[in-house]
Amino acid sequence: MSGFVGNAPAQPFNLTNDGFWPDIDADHLRERQRIGSNVTNARLEEAAVAAIISVNRELRTLKLRYMAQGAETLADVPADQIQDESELVHIYRRAIYSTASAEVAERYRTYSATNSGAAKGEEEEQSADDYRRDARFAIRDLLGISRTTVELL
Repeated sequence: MSGFVGNAPAQPFNLTNDGFWPDIDADHLRERQRIGSNVTNARLEEAAVAAIISVNRELRTLKLRYMAQGAETLADVPADQIQDESELVHIYRRAIYSTASAEVAERYRTYSATNSGAAKGEEEEQSADDYRRDARFAIRDLLGISRTTVELL
């Protein structure tokens, strides 16, 4: 019997959203964000649920406005279509994926006593910041506000 145990592919699962915002397909999230099988489904689900809660809270007023205009789901809101899907759905998904990926990148930092291990940890920390930036841009795009904030000191 071999002592080698490989990482089995993670089983697909979906996260059911609130009915207005689209559900999240974990396989799609894994594929698009290049999240490997070393991140368990349980850990990915925890990160994605936290992302959904956070993003949905930030977009609550937008959701209420769209619903007052008669939209039952985000896909019902008039918007350009890309790949036969509302651009708003693509942007929302990017906000969720980026927020979840930032958390995964933070939790799965690998450090070792070598310089290469420390450098890898710093690279992953930078990528978590990049994911946060992407999420912020996506949320601002959905809200229809500028991505740039300028403040005079």
